[in-house]
Amino acid sequence: MERKELGLVFFPAFDWAISQTHPERQERLLYTRDQLLEEGVLDLPQIREYRPGMAEWADLERVHIGVPGLESLVKDAHRVAAGGAIEAGKAVCSGETARAFALVRPPGHHAMRVVHGTRGFCTVNMEAIMIEHLRRHHGIGRVAIVDTDVHHGDGTQDIYYHDPDTLFISFHQDGRTLYPGSGFVEEQGGPAAFGTTFNIPLPVGTGDAGLHRVLDELVLPVLADFKPDLIINSAGQDNHYSDPLANMSVTAQGYGRLAEKLRADVAVLEGGYSIEGALPYVNLGILLAMAGLDYSRVIEPDRERCPAQSADVTAYIEKLIQERRQTWRERENLKRREIARWGDEWQRRRSVYYDDSGIEEEQRETARLCHHCYGWQGIDTSSRGSFGRKSAYAAIIPRNACKRCLQEAQDAVWSAKQAGRHQYYYIQNRQTDCLERIGGKK
Repeated sequence: MERKELGLVFFPAFDWAISQTHPERQERLLYTRDQLLEEGVLDLPQIREYRPGMAEWADLERVHIGVPGLESLVKDAHRVAAGGAIEAGKAVCSGETARAFALVRPPGHHAMRVVHGTRGFCTVNMEAIMIEHLRRHHGIGRVAIVDTDVHHGDGTQDIYYHDPDTLFISFHQDGRTLYPGSGFVEEQGGPAAFGTTFNIPLPVGTGDAGLHRVLDELVLPVLADFKPDLIINSAGQDNHYSDPLANMSVTAQGYGRLAEKLRADVAVLEGGYSIEGALPYVNLGILLAMAGLDYSRVIEPDRERCPAQSADVTAYIEKLIQERRQTWRERENLKRREIARWGDEWQRRRSVYYDDSGIEEEQRETARLCHHCYGWQGIDTSSRGSFGRKSAYAAIIPRNACKRCLQEAQDAVWSAKQAGRHQYYYIQNRQTDCLERIGGKK
């Protein structure tokens, strides 16, 4: 098969919406589809279209633990969108295409390891499902995820918080001014993976100039240091000046240049809710840039409405870049300090709110630190919603867990079950590629 520059997977999920009046609804990719057809994009010799498959339940459970199970939370649209991302990743890993763009919905970057419902329009995490599929079946090792959505990708961060083989970079509107209220510079990963979570919270009003300064002076050098096997762009288009859910000033040209410089192997669509005014232009600009084609004439008809980036914003970004560069340079010393500080076990408590499902979750997370492997994690979770209360305990065993950690994780789950404080018990074992349910309530 002749190698193409770009593989394109398009799945608009016309049968899925948060509600008929919600921004995350059927029409979200309607204008993008019309734009691609009008421009004859699918006829370009550099581009090959792929049909999305349906992700297997094993693909989803390799990443997520649904309480009580994913079957009651996940729709066919989620599985097809995840399957579309996998198809894009496979096209690149097989060498059929140089890069790939999965223009799929629903989005997924707010979906965390434990899933009680839907939050931030996300139920399962498309990028993580794709990455773990590629690791399992195509031998991919180190991966960098660059999340360019205006909202912090807290779900992706959560999934990879303890994985030193996955670099998660997110530049987004500052969490003090936008959902989900996270993504601060202090969030840098668990002790064993300290530094591989790299947040860059940007001020309201950041435009093309600020975005590209961050990209040129911070993101690209960090990627060069990390040397990933694969770069994934979690591609949210809601930094656009016309987006109704955010307050940034990025244009379609800004996004196109970002895609050209980043040279992501795979891009997966996330947010973007200016359905008619931004998405057709931003998606087209990214697609042409990833295919190595001219995108210079992709300009919004109301471009004059884009606010100019202020001098205060420019100065803030310059200072932020200096501080984050310093942190990156010192990451190994900081990591050693974190490991020494926590000893054998790291832990945290937190609350997670599922805004789309009206569910409140309380979580206690522990990470066992080990000198021989990446350790293992335990999650004690309880939630409250219209269903009443649910609780579960889960152990997560990474790919490279040593025998001692493997045994400790299994013992922890059986001890929790014997204590009987929860309704459900799980072992997510990446070595055996299996989510095991240990007794508990049916």
